[in-house]
Amino acid sequence: MHMRQLAAKFLRRIHFPPRRFSSSCEITISNALPNSLSGKTKCSYNYGSERSRWRMNFRDRYLWTILAGQAAIILGINANPVLADKPRESSSQNGFIEDDMSGFRKIEDGSVISNEHTAKWRLFSDKGREGKLDQAEKFFFSALQEAKVGFGEKDPHVASSCNNLAELFRVQKQFDKAEPLYWEAIKILEESFGPEDIRVGAALHNLGQFYLMQRKLDEADKCYEIKRRVLGLNHTDYADTLYHLGTVLYLLGKEKDAEAIIQESIKILEMYLKSNRLSEAEDVQRKVMQIMELSKGWNSMRNTERLALTLQSIGKIKEAKELLERCLEARKSLLPKDHIQIAANLLHIARVAMLNSNRLRKINISEAIAEVDKAKDILHSSTRIARQVLNKLRVQKGKKQKNEASEMKREGHAALVILLQSLDALGLAETAKQELLESQGEHLPHVEAEHVLLQCISSYKEFEAEKLISDSPKVKTEYLSCLRHLLSLMIDAGSNDKVTLKDLDDEIKHVEGEISDHSKHKP
Repeated sequence: MHMRQLAAKFLRRIHFPPRRFSSSCEITISNALPNSLSGKTKCSYNYGSERSRWRMNFRDRYLWTILAGQAAIILGINANPVLADKPRESSSQNGFIEDDMSGFRKIEDGSVISNEHTAKWRLFSDKGREGKLDQAEKFFFSALQEAKVGFGEKDPHVASSCNNLAELFRVQKQFDKAEPLYWEAIKILEESFGPEDIRVGAALHNLGQFYLMQRKLDEADKCYEIKRRVLGLNHTDYADTLYHLGTVLYLLGKEKDAEAIIQESIKILEMYLKSNRLSEAEDVQRKVMQIMELSKGWNSMRNTERLALTLQSIGKIKEAKELLERCLEARKSLLPKDHIQIAANLLHIARVAMLNSNRLRKINISEAIAEVDKAKDILHSSTRIARQVLNKLRVQKGKKQKNEASEMKREGHAALVILLQSLDALGLAETAKQELLESQGEHLPHVEAEHVLLQCISSYKEFEAEKLISDSPKVKTEYLSCLRHLLSLMIDAGSNDKVTLKDLDDEIKHVEGEISDHSKHKP
């Protein structure tokens, strides 16, 4: 029997509450992705003389996988630690000082005094940065003297010269000479601009680097913490400060504090991505990865998974896959094999596989199909685990103490969401495979996709009576997604079963109304 006939019979067995149906309706099934591909295919069907228009982006329809599912929290695996970046000392052959000698090479504060010492100060400062190590000290010292004479003992230009000379001594490991110069620069800048000025923060950064190089970690920690407060979240150097602060915290043995820094860094990465500041996001991503390696941040599955999903959202499929697989291996070693967090992790990996298939479809259809098959196998596993969790909770119902009821509710809610998401994903994977086969000249009915989406609907109905786990906007949203995908699939296949289509449309409107009502009454 054709699958659409089975679908019609199946839907008759599912009780959809009676409700009014509008004779004139327009439902837009939109791609939820912020960066979805353009171009929509319009499908239509008739209810007698009435006509309703359905729109869906059938081109690359399974790019929905960028959307993140449930993030889980559990301790995980270790990575080999690496040391923080060493301060650059000199180019490998010629001994020239590289261009990170100071944070105050030029001070544009409008206070430049024009006199005979101004040009000399600039000349000596520039030559110091350009010269070899043995020559640089002479030039920087001369610049310092010219600054004091030309601008005054407490002028910011003197601070700049102190900083340059201190940085040189740091590179030369003449620490006893460098430290008082750093402090002199900070003192002058605080007196000139106040302790909360960005220039003070930059001077503290240099001092922090100086202490970090000597493993004077408590002192470095104080410097970076003050700089972090001074700069504020929106400053371009804030992420760099977090990187160095996280490094120090880990070396101090403050792993929880280092973990918090990683979380904050990922927030900044997400903020840059939302603002389309991609070059800055790239830099933050590199620093987050470095600090996670250093601080063994892989131990936090929350951070690792969150970073993986962020990387996935910007198309870094390989990096996202590696991180998610790290999470999965860690969870398998620490949790029961049927734990819901393992199912959620598998769902994330399957979504990455679908994205990779979409990339491969333009290069190699056979490899794209193989990647879809891999995603399907993974989704079957996540579906199986979610069902096991729900069935176990159903058996345990009534046996739990009152204080365990809330935990049971949370676990059941998560399991039902993962089950619906996995089945919905599996239906779209079947559709994706069908499209790939059609590109090779094969034309088969969407039997498997319809079957899986019907399972999604029946799974929701099976647990609908369990209000503790089913009566939430998140669960209803996943159920709504299954309904929409099944409806659009049947329309796309040219179904003439108006009654079944009407039932689905009715149910969609009902669930949309429930979600909307909940949103209106949310405190």
